[in-house]
Amino acid sequence: MKLAILMLGSGAVAFGFFASRIGWLPPRTTVAAMLIALVTSQVLAHGMTLPLREMTAAAKRMAQGDYSRRVRATSHDEVGQLAEAFNQMAADLGAADQQRRDFIANVSHELRTPITALGAVLENLVDGVAEPDPATLRTALAQTERLSLLISELLALSSIEAGAVRLYLEHLPVDLLLKEVVAEAEVMAAAIDRPVRFIIAATPGLTVRADRARLHQVLLNLLDNATRHGPAHGEVRLTAHTLRSHTVLEVHDDGPGIPIPERARIFERFTRGGSSGGGTGLGLAIARWIVELHGGTIAVTAPGSRIRVTLPSA
Repeated sequence: MKLAILMLGSGAVAFGFFASRIGWLPPRTTVAAMLIALVTSQVLAHGMTLPLREMTAAAKRMAQGDYSRRVRATSHDEVGQLAEAFNQMAADLGAADQQRRDFIANVSHELRTPITALGAVLENLVDGVAEPDPATLRTALAQTERLSLLISELLALSSIEAGAVRLYLEHLPVDLLLKEVVAEAEVMAAAIDRPVRFIIAATPGLTVRADRARLHQVLLNLLDNATRHGPAHGEVRLTAHTLRSHTVLEVHDDGPGIPIPERARIFERFTRGGSSGGGTGLGLAIARWIVELHGGTIAVTAPGSRIRVTLPSA
């Protein structure tokens, strides 16, 4: 309508100008020109507003939870750029919604497993099928501890993703930190009857500016995974060195490693490589968030059994 008014107004001004000059206008030519202007304006307006109408329809579908609609972007002007941005937004919202659904499904599944096992043990005790001997109570305690660990990691992950975790940065001697982590990892390995040999190789005098508790949590999780997925009586190597003004921490075991297609997904929530070994599938997701809060990166490197943490140097 605005284009039609614009073209009719422009035509009226032009025709008035020529009428004042020559004193008259051909009526048929004038009417034909006005009709052509109206038709042309409607064709142009329809083509220009088509992506906008598609966006309106897609936005209404998105409000109902359907993120599959896309807008056709046939031009490279402002409307075309808006259509491309809209399509990217729809794709991101669809991915986020799918992640939310997967997260709820995974949490429900992970919570149901220990609760079901614990309920079965307690039901057997109440019905007199099983005696409250130390073995039965240890089974109930193990399921309770697994449930408690899962809830704690869910709360930790939620706090980290919400930005509610505050880092207390300090200059840490790396060799001392690695010794503390390995000492705790040895106790955890003995608790799950997984004898391995831990080897530390760190550059003397190396320091890193980090949150001691959080970085300790990351390295302990990596060592625990290496212990569970590596061969029994194997070696787990924890190394630290500098590389182009960055501090590099690596955990390497003798296991088969993570296949290449799974390496990009291993840090997602509830993703496990190989046998879970009793893990919750949240440890590496938490480790990734903690490393990123430090301004660093974490990745699986060749041959797939090596995980590298890169942090800004002190």
